Amino acid sequence: MAKKTKLVYMCEECGNEYPSWQGQCSYCGSWNTIVEHRIKDGPEPETDSRRRTGTGGGKPVKLGSVGTADYARIDSGIGELNRVLGGGIVMGSLVLISGEPGIGKSTIIAQSANSIANTYGPVLYVSGEESEEQVKLRADRVCGSISNNLFIYPETNIENILAVCEDVKPCFLIVDSIQTMYSSEVESVAGSLTQIRACSNFLIKFAKTNNVPVFIVAHVTKSGELAGPKTIEHMVDCVLSFAGERDRDLRILRSFKNRFGTTDEIGAFRMSADGMAEVKDLSGSLIETEYSEEGSVISAVYEGSRPVFFEIQALVTKANVGFARRTAIGISQNRLSLILAVLEKKAGISLLDYDVYVNVVGGMNTNSTSTDLAAALAIYSSYKGKASPRRIVAVGEVGLTGHLRSVANADKIIQEAVRLGYEAVILPDRNAHKDAGGGKIDVIGASNISDAIRAFTK
Repeated sequence: MAKKTKLVYMCEECGNEYPSWQGQCSYCGSWNTIVEHRIKDGPEPETDSRRRTGTGGGKPVKLGSVGTADYARIDSGIGELNRVLGGGIVMGSLVLISGEPGIGKSTIIAQSANSIANTYGPVLYVSGEESEEQVKLRADRVCGSISNNLFIYPETNIENILAVCEDVKPCFLIVDSIQTMYSSEVESVAGSLTQIRACSNFLIKFAKTNNVPVFIVAHVTKSGELAGPKTIEHMVDCVLSFAGERDRDLRILRSFKNRFGTTDEIGAFRMSADGMAEVKDLSGSLIETEYSEEGSVISAVYEGSRPVFFEIQALVTKANVGFARRTAIGISQNRLSLILAVLEKKAGISLLDYDVYVNVVGGMNTNSTSTDLAAALAIYSSYKGKASPRRIVAVGEVGLTGHLRSVANADKIIQEAVRLGYEAVILPDRNAHKDAGGGKIDVIGASNISDAIRAFTK
């Protein structure tokens, strides 16, 4: 006897259910995200294909008796991608990669798929958005010689995809994209919350049962967030995000979740006519000036296993009419407001009648508080019309009291500054006491923002 279907209303953001439609989700606060869904009513049968059991055969086992071993990884063929994933692609893992249209998701996946096919065996590329010819044109451009083990399958039905996997037996599966997939067992359109959740469950079962890594491409909303229910991010093993400016060729791959590695690592690429090229020396590629300029200060953050240097520029001009403007690109607008308040209160610099613009050069976006000091010094330099007489790197968090708070991995940042040829580095006092420069660079400790300004102008 076929099960009956019932009508429910679900929020596409958080997945909360409601008996009737309403404009705002009372759980997550999102507007116009509650949509209609039809689901099957009644218990699932014991033979339900979406069920997955572990090594205990459906019975609980003692955790201490479970055998453990190092996760086997395969080489993606792209060093920067391996770095972000923690050393390679883990067998049986499910990786979700997202980014704006045209950012390079399909390009880097095609390059990796071709490399894996050449080394390990059959790779199945499932395309729900493009035809075989479109994928072939991209592969010809970015891969050069295409492996005989790389298979393309334009399909959107998840049951058909899994059936083909039984025949091809791929060592790597790519689904592009999850929003185009649908299951015949679910009565809703492709891309709906229910369909995305059901298709993800099928892919998880396939990956874990057959020990095959799966890459899932996902769309993003106009605000840059991952489209679809938040539960998908909880279900997968790794969430990667591709970011970059449309008018720049630099692309940053960042891990927001990784069950098999750190989430602090980033990978750098440059988009070219031949595909994604790895950027080994990210710090050197982001800095073009070889001398100090007014309103420009070099800062650094430590990302994963390497320091990244970049230039922070500031422009302070007299406000003509109305309220003064505050514009920040690459750093948080709230951090800029905090820095301006500290400069006025603790350094005696009144910027009430001045427009302030701050930009991180190169298209980098940083949420690290270690760039506070460099932003403050760049604003001061532009306001006074003075540049530092030396090539200086400034790193430190600016507190509301005006004191500088220490940052992590300052010793590695100092060593990178020596390699790049800088003359001095300004750090919080606590970091400066652990001098790792070896006498090759002037390490200046500052306890507060006023001390840092004096050191900057010497």
